Amino acid sequence: MSYYIGIDLGGTKINGLIIADDRPDPIIQKKIPTEGHEGADAVVGRIAQLCKDLCNDISTTMSEVTSVGVGVPAVVDYDEGKTLLLPNIPGDWYGKPVEAELEAMLGCSVWLINDARAFTLAEAKYGAGKGHPVVACFTLGTGIGGGIAINGELHLGMDGAAGEFGHTTVDVNGVPDGSGTPGTIETYGSGPAIAAMGAKAIMQGVNTKITDLADNDLNTVTPRTILQAAKDSDEVALRILNDAGKYIGAGVANVITILAPHCVVFGGGVSALGDMILDPIKQSIRVYNHTVDLDKVAIKTAELGDDAGAIGAALWAQQREANQS
Repeated sequence: MSYYIGIDLGGTKINGLIIADDRPDPIIQKKIPTEGHEGADAVVGRIAQLCKDLCNDISTTMSEVTSVGVGVPAVVDYDEGKTLLLPNIPGDWYGKPVEAELEAMLGCSVWLINDARAFTLAEAKYGAGKGHPVVACFTLGTGIGGGIAINGELHLGMDGAAGEFGHTTVDVNGVPDGSGTPGTIETYGSGPAIAAMGAKAIMQGVNTKITDLADNDLNTVTPRTILQAAKDSDEVALRILNDAGKYIGAGVANVITILAPHCVVFGGGVSALGDMILDPIKQSIRVYNHTVDLDKVAIKTAELGDDAGAIGAALWAQQREANQS
């Protein structure tokens, strides 16, 4: 039996698990705080210790682990095994040789992967995209990420950049997002963008239930605040979610036009808003795509929950090891 460890590094917690051979169900799983304020070296050390603790919990050692996959919310240099841009965790992560450092601590091979790509791999192989040859995944959250899987394997493209759907322009005159790209899906459809539209309504003195739900405090407005107001038939909240869905759907339609995928999967915190956001997305897809038979495209929400990133990281390690032999 071959063991593979999957790690999903997040801003507040690190999720780790072990899978065996080609089975997605974790043998053991553990979550620990990230403690990003302690710096990048400390976080890498916590990942190494988590791997050892997972092994200890099943009465084995790292010597029995074939390899470790680490999903990171970062731009990854796949050739060098380094993190480049990692904006949501404090510390000096630019050019950090995470693979080499962890390999020295653990004594086995380590493979880095962008967290949205890890999510994509897991959902395509074992989740909502299972059985579909071409799968496009979108992670709708603080940012908007994504990925492409073909026949159960990731399509990374040049420099591992394929699947950055959040930076697709849907308004050429729009405000740039964090990458500097104008009018993107992320600009209009991310969690912070949706919350900002609610805060703006309060600032402008618009008659909306969002104000009372947020106790008139702009800093407490979240996408769930907007959802709660929308469920109470608040016109402003409904318009905010419809507008966000329209822009996300336009971007998804572009991806469908280019890839003609058999399945599109939505995950992340924004997708958890349910039909209030997904219905406008689906309507917008039909407005902006007329080249692909959408009746043949399965549009689904993710099935693996919060474990998708860690499962995908473990699968990535498994696939990379197989490709080395």
